[in-house]
Amino acid sequence: MLQVLDLQKSYQTGKVTYPVLKGISFSIDDGEFAAVMGSSGSGKTTLLNCISRYIPPDSGKILLGDTDLNLPDDGKLSLIRNRELGFVFQDFLLLDGLTVRQNILLPAIIGEMISDSVEEQADHLCTIFGIDKIKDKYPAEISGGEKQRTAVARALINHPLLILADEPTGNLDSKSGRAVIDAFLQARDSLSATIFMVTHDSFAASFCDKVIILQDGQIWKTLLKGGKERGVFQDELLDVIREMGR
Repeated sequence: MLQVLDLQKSYQTGKVTYPVLKGISFSIDDGEFAAVMGSSGSGKTTLLNCISRYIPPDSGKILLGDTDLNLPDDGKLSLIRNRELGFVFQDFLLLDGLTVRQNILLPAIIGEMISDSVEEQADHLCTIFGIDKIKDKYPAEISGGEKQRTAVARALINHPLLILADEPTGNLDSKSGRAVIDAFLQARDSLSATIFMVTHDSFAASFCDKVIILQDGQIWKTLLKGGKERGVFQDELLDVIREMGR
């Protein structure tokens, strides 16, 4: 589904070059819920921004299915972002003047893909994520967890190949954060969604199938959950994080 091959990215300040990503390679399978963790400055956000092509990498390949995302930033890349990628941000980025349902439909409206079946899909997503009773409310009238579940539904409306989530639980209390993680799990299990999440939260990461841990722009370790209990997997993540700090 997603392959990242020898990805490198540096920033230039004056005559000084600061390498941020130093040859990152990994893959995410279809229907997999994966996370990337790491301390501040490890390259998590830069990696996400390179995959979404909001910033271009210096070198390396990013393959989404059979599509090479190292395209010129033209109409084709914009079309891929709209139709093949779904985005969930820490700050929700819902439009205050639109209802929950209208916010969910927004990518389809922008992509000129509105139809009766798409509107039915929006209603179906509202039911799946437990926001059907608030779908006619506005963002100011709902909780943080409900806003983020709306954002997850919006990310899924165009049936994207991949959802990119940037610290989706970062601004939420524990109850709302768990509701968002449950929404991702339901998206994976009910809709076969593939999710790549940046997080600093070991609790959120412990629900994932795979966790990639970055340190200083390189992959320190990749952990697979397999059949482990969530608590056991979280302990394993914390052990690795403590090991990195030594």
